Amino acid sequence: MEGSGAEKAPVRSWWLAQALAADPGEPCPPLAGSTQVDVCIVGGGYTGLWTAIELAERDPALKVVLLERDICGTGASGRNGGFVTAWWDQLRELQQAFGREHALFLADASEAAVVDIGSFCETEGIDAHYRSGGYLWAAAGPAQLGVYDRAVAACAAIGRADALRLVDGTECRRRIGSPVLLGGALMATSASVQPALLARGLRKAALARGVRIYEGSPMRRLDSGPSPSIVTPSGRVQAAAVVLATGAWTARQRHLRRAIVPVASQIVVTEPIPGRVGGMGWTGGELFCDGRVLLHYAHVTRDGRIAFGGPARTIGSAGRISARMHGDERVVPELISAFRTLFPDLADCCFTHSWAGPVDWTAGRLHLPFFDRLGGDGRVVYGAGFAGNGVGPSRVAGRILASLALDHDDEWSRCGLVGGPRALFPPEPFRTLGGHAVRAALRRKEERQQLGRRVDPLTRGLAALVRAGLPPSSKGREKPPRA
Repeated sequence: MEGSGAEKAPVRSWWLAQALAADPGEPCPPLAGSTQVDVCIVGGGYTGLWTAIELAERDPALKVVLLERDICGTGASGRNGGFVTAWWDQLRELQQAFGREHALFLADASEAAVVDIGSFCETEGIDAHYRSGGYLWAAAGPAQLGVYDRAVAACAAIGRADALRLVDGTECRRRIGSPVLLGGALMATSASVQPALLARGLRKAALARGVRIYEGSPMRRLDSGPSPSIVTPSGRVQAAAVVLATGAWTARQRHLRRAIVPVASQIVVTEPIPGRVGGMGWTGGELFCDGRVLLHYAHVTRDGRIAFGGPARTIGSAGRISARMHGDERVVPELISAFRTLFPDLADCCFTHSWAGPVDWTAGRLHLPFFDRLGGDGRVVYGAGFAGNGVGPSRVAGRILASLALDHDDEWSRCGLVGGPRALFPPEPFRTLGGHAVRAALRRKEERQQLGRRVDPLTRGLAALVRAGLPPSSKGREKPPRA
């Protein structure tokens, strides 16, 4: 998977199995022996690959190596729901953290990334099933009505009403075909992809630019210093700069353990039902998610399946990525039940595949990635904390990490997301125990609300702790201790 670690390699997601069957790609054997480079990237997912591509495009003479413990796209980048979206739905929180001007810069950058990914795929000949159809954030019950109102108002107040606009229940039902939708908000600049095809396409593009990729090369040790090095089972890379792009596996870094909690998200996929989906009217390529905190999300694949995802129960204690984070059959019946509630006309359809993936969840109210230098010498940089929305933002992350690795003083290295995590979780065991308690309470609360039942005070109080973590500092971020 993307990054380092010693756990058993997970079963491939259906996305990745499809991608490898279409094109296994140029072999990238494990690192053997020692090498010296300008930049060593750890992690073969979107963030690591975009960083490698950005570095190579800025300076083709740079010697760039990327290490991946399994194969590129095995981790979250080949397991996610395929949503390519911007940060307009978080504009209000961005303004609270960074101010109006910088919030607009980040939201604009995230929107530009959505378009840029489509353009890059077209230019590079990457058939990642990219389709621009908008993102519908909709209320699937009375308790969810209006959860999007503040985000819509924030966009209107800053002069970007077209970025996220209200839609009524009639339009929601017409677009998605679910009879339970009551209203929502539409983010126009959004797209869907087959995520593993995108990851493998980025791998091919990086190789074409001279990046050396070594798969089957987990990081066993990071030696920091003025000239840091990465040790793998059969080799060593010494570099002028190291980039850690390991997603949820970043929680294994001692100084970042309280910044990230790995949680799992589960996906099921229906049999191909293009005629029935078309009959529902879901033909515009829209992405869909409901208004829960523990949300459900879905989109229609090119062959007319519905990929439907939602929360799993697994939390990575002490930053560990367990086997259940790659697939938890305990929650599949719950997920299918939720699907049938949202799409009762499809209650009889069959599900052919299921898998899960780890999400690098962050503390506090601003669930956006953070970036910084690890260690006093600053030659090791990192980016993590995508909190389930990484396909589009990883393009922005690649630019930020490239600037940090090259010591460039520019809009990316100075952006508000640089400076480390903005909030921290409690220490173990309170982090894991509390996480399970809060997620269970949220699940009870939202299930009862969906059924129109009363929520007891204890459940309501525990659910309110979903944003637990140390509050952000006055500058909008809480820096971790230096190595």
